Amino acid sequence: MSLFRGIATIGSMTMISRVLGFARDVLMAALLGAGGMADAFFVAFQFPNLFRRLFAEGAFNAAFVPLFAGTLQAHGAEAARVFAGRALAVLLSVLIPFTVAVELAMPWLMVAIAPGFADEPERFALAVVFTRICFPYLLFMALTSMLGSVLNAVDRFAVASAAPILLNIIMILALLGPVHWTTTAGHALAWAVAVAGVAQFLWLAQDAGRARMLPRLPRPHLSPDIRRLFALMLPGIFGASVVQLNLWIGTVLASLLPKGAISYLYYADRVNQLPLGVVGVAVGVALLPILSRQLSAGNLDAARANQNRAIEFALLLTVPAAAALIVVPGPIISVLFQRGAFGPADAAATAATLMAFAAGLPAYVLVKALSPGFFAREDTATPVKVGAAAMLANVTLAATLMIPLAHVGIAAATAVSSWINAGALAVILWRRGHLDPDRRLRRRAALILLAALAMTAALLVGEWALAGLFAGGGLVRATALVLLVSLGLAVYGGACLALGAARPSELRQALSRKGASPVPAMK
Repeated sequence: MSLFRGIATIGSMTMISRVLGFARDVLMAALLGAGGMADAFFVAFQFPNLFRRLFAEGAFNAAFVPLFAGTLQAHGAEAARVFAGRALAVLLSVLIPFTVAVELAMPWLMVAIAPGFADEPERFALAVVFTRICFPYLLFMALTSMLGSVLNAVDRFAVASAAPILLNIIMILALLGPVHWTTTAGHALAWAVAVAGVAQFLWLAQDAGRARMLPRLPRPHLSPDIRRLFALMLPGIFGASVVQLNLWIGTVLASLLPKGAISYLYYADRVNQLPLGVVGVAVGVALLPILSRQLSAGNLDAARANQNRAIEFALLLTVPAAAALIVVPGPIISVLFQRGAFGPADAAATAATLMAFAAGLPAYVLVKALSPGFFAREDTATPVKVGAAAMLANVTLAATLMIPLAHVGIAAATAVSSWINAGALAVILWRRGHLDPDRRLRRRAALILLAALAMTAALLVGEWALAGLFAGGGLVRATALVLLVSLGLAVYGGACLALGAARPSELRQALSRKGASPVPAMK
């Protein structure tokens, strides 16, 4: 499967998940608002998700995929499946006792997770209960991530990338149904997260069985290949998930701010996560196994070309997305969330936070496109060093900026640290000869910026022209937002075609089943 076809498959499934995620968040905002219960649930939801991204999707995926792909290339499918089973057995032997320990220690851990809750007994108690219900999600998502990595390595992207859709469906059903039968909406959501973990695991297990790649679970044993896996994984626990750790640091600091700050950060990040999830995750997941196979076969030129095309694709979609979120955050947030318990003041605070997050959006996605350049070469140490520097910058900036800017300062610090991370990764790859921006990438990056500027001007004019509609009722405001978004897309797409920043013929070729080779670089 070609790089762009893999990106399109993952991206389309992620888009469906994100749309459902917005529906989920709209219901959550209406029922929970941005108060104490919402803050408690968001802490509970983010805590297992942090470890999921660190252990399962981040470090484990970055270390496992190159080794699995190499075994598959050299020794065949059965040897790769046996390796996956050994890896899963050892991973579970670590995560099961870890999960039990966290459940038992939750009241003490909550003091470190959300120190600002300690002075509010009700919010603190809710956060402990919700987190205890949610945390087993980590265990099942580790299983899911392992199966997803196996399926991705054999070019079966669709089922794995569709798994998050189940989470959103189950949470929506919980808000529409059992929320009326449980103590609070927060309890219903917490139980929905736990159920979704089991459902996602079963979803991937049946596809892995059909592909005859379902790993058997042997007794845990530290064989040489498993030692190599965990030697790569341990530093990658930090390096592969700097963005998530930065967001978590923001949550910890936000707990020290007045009630609602955590919720503002959550809702703003959810909007920001749409392009990050659809483009960034898709680029990273699709690029890593392709680079791993090409490097294993000694095809260095093809690997460099695919890296360039991945960066180009990331810029093509994230630069305009960032510009739009910075220029018109108010209408986006008010239309999506302003109803029920989520009032105008909450919408204004969330919109300001979204502007700050969006400034770092291209950097978030570039990290996803650059990191496989290290992971495919079994180098997880370098991203750790870069990530440590970026995290130090994030903590320093967040602690400084939150004093005058509150939650907006925390989001701005996350954006700046992401640019530090992306810039450092790019420079290191370039100095090592692993990243060589060709003429096409350099030219099209400049043209993408010009097209985004044209779109920005159109959005400003459009927002002014539609101001009366944005002041109307819910359906009228939604119509105005659709018109504004359509205007932006039309202007950006037209500018890209007119300037030559994108060509439909190349996209059709890249997405075709015959498009296995990278798009050739411009000489």
